[in-house]
Amino acid sequence: MELLKKNIHMDRTGAEAVSQITLEEDVNIPDQKPDAEKIVFRKGTVVIDEVKPGTEQVSVRGRLLYTMLYETKEEGCGLERFSGRASFEEKLHMEGITPQSQVYVRGLVEDLSISLIHSRKLTLQAVVTLQAFMEEIYDEEVPIGIAGEEKAEFRKIPLELARLSVDKRDTLRQKEELSLPSGYPNVFQVLWDEVAFGDMEFRMEEEKINIRGEIRVFILYEGEGESHPLRTYETTVPFEGSLECHGAKEGMIPQIAWNLSPQEHGQPYVTIKPDQDGEERILSLDLLLELSIKLYEEEETEAITDLYGVTTEIKTKPRETQLKQVLARVSGKTRVTDTVKVGGGSGILQLLHAQGELEHEEPQLTDNGILLQGNIFLQILYITGDDEEPFASAEVRIPYQYTLEIAGIRENGEPGKIHGELEKLQAVMLDGEEMDVKAVLVFSTTVFKKLKVELVGEVEVGEPDMDKRNALPGIAIYLVKPGDNLWNIGRRFYLPVDTIRQENHLEKDDLAPGQKILLVKGDENGTE
Repeated sequence: MELLKKNIHMDRTGAEAVSQITLEEDVNIPDQKPDAEKIVFRKGTVVIDEVKPGTEQVSVRGRLLYTMLYETKEEGCGLERFSGRASFEEKLHMEGITPQSQVYVRGLVEDLSISLIHSRKLTLQAVVTLQAFMEEIYDEEVPIGIAGEEKAEFRKIPLELARLSVDKRDTLRQKEELSLPSGYPNVFQVLWDEVAFGDMEFRMEEEKINIRGEIRVFILYEGEGESHPLRTYETTVPFEGSLECHGAKEGMIPQIAWNLSPQEHGQPYVTIKPDQDGEERILSLDLLLELSIKLYEEEETEAITDLYGVTTEIKTKPRETQLKQVLARVSGKTRVTDTVKVGGGSGILQLLHAQGELEHEEPQLTDNGILLQGNIFLQILYITGDDEEPFASAEVRIPYQYTLEIAGIRENGEPGKIHGELEKLQAVMLDGEEMDVKAVLVFSTTVFKKLKVELVGEVEVGEPDMDKRNALPGIAIYLVKPGDNLWNIGRRFYLPVDTIRQENHLEKDDLAPGQKILLVKGDENGTE
């Protein structure tokens, strides 16, 4: 006798580790750049260049890319852009990993400070958090039948499982060209830009994934002309694209994370090209969207949890296994509003730009769903009423709290990676010191249900115990005892469950204590 098994491709997260590193270095401003008077704005992002698993540890090599906007006394708009990088290497202890393990690392900028030593030199201080996790891809063997000449009775349970059908990382390049509307001056220099993908939608087809969403673009630029006017321009562009994906099919459940690949050396995403008239008015985008793709397929099957021999003695060795099924695919959005005080003594004369990102705390499972909380980290660039220091910035953290509602998640739910996005951000001046902030936050995840089941792992077939079998009566009336069912009665008397059911004309398998059951012994082949 042989167990027939089906391989179910599955995934799980193994060891995890978190490490925080501090970066400090002094940087000289290049000769071609003007003297710096004051740092007014900055941003940073982490790029992971290499992840090398070892025994019980993982080596990580990466870079912090930073960009700053500083005030200068040179003629023009009074602002200059400067970008740089700071490299790092770090080892993280991770129990249970080997050089063959699949480990992924994410880097987050927790704190970034850039200050001037003097007009030609600055000092960078940053705190970077590295989050590492091991991902295991494995095949779970589920017994679904038996092969062999031995007659046996087996019991099955229905299972609806989440099969991992696609697991890949890929990129999608997206190119766009936008023209500045009339009324905007030609671009002399891009000082600051923000580009982001949003409102993403993924649709699976045969062997490909269709992607559509929008690209949000903002630039702060120095215009052409004697006065070098300082201008801002913001727009949203819809886009569509497709990605070849072997194994993809319509109806699969996606769990897709994405991010915009940083520009090398912190250069702007937006480059300027001349239009047909030779004027610098075309905003050119060449973007690389990085995607981590998992596609799940719901699969229904029946698995053997127990069996016994009718004509032979069969011993089974149970095996406890953990499977998972899709519980829910959920998304939701919430609005956050607040009034913040940002102006200094000189007040806010004009708001130039407000940018924000989400700082997440660890999600918590509640009776109602997944509790998400954290802060909106808001950076604001504005013009002051002080002619000596006309530019300034402020940083504000606005707390948020939101529950993705999912019934029954606390008992056996297991959320996948939660995607959080700042869908909309609006900042409006109320007076010289206060600003009204409105934000829309969007969250989504796939929630899995953990299934712990005991299945038949191994079987061992032995010769029939003829003394035991011959001791059983050919025909007997059995009086049902508390806890009895057709299965354990059949096992005790070496009878198929269907035979007992047919002999007693039973329409249901429920038995009552004291009920009389007719048992008729079969021949050596297990038939009546």
